[in-house]
Amino acid sequence: MNWETIFTTQRVGQEKESAGRRSGFQRDFDRLIFSSSFRRLQNKTQVFPLPGSTFVHNRLTHSLEVASVGRSLGSIIGEEISRETGDKNSDTYEFYRYELANVIAAGCLA
Repeated sequence: MNWETIFTTQRVGQEKESAGRRSGFQRDFDRLIFSSSFRRLQNKTQVFPLPGSTFVHNRLTHSLEVASVGRSLGSIIGEEISRETGDKNSDTYEFYRYELANVIAAGCLA
């Protein structure tokens, strides 16, 4: 698998990336969190049967927990892939080292 061609930081429909402290991937994650459709998940009950008791929370909480786990796994995997690519000055290294976790977390929310 060629890690350098799987993802790109180029955004569709945008010629020049705007300067800022947050990457496009972080902004996408934030858009999901602040969207009204995502907030509506708080009215949906999620029930997990556990031994001895039943743990109840809503789908919003569940989605945030899944995104948190996804972000952690993405960070671990991104570090490993960035080590494989080797060139610390490449866009591929930067993406996997610093952005993959945000992409996976946003995917977990969507």
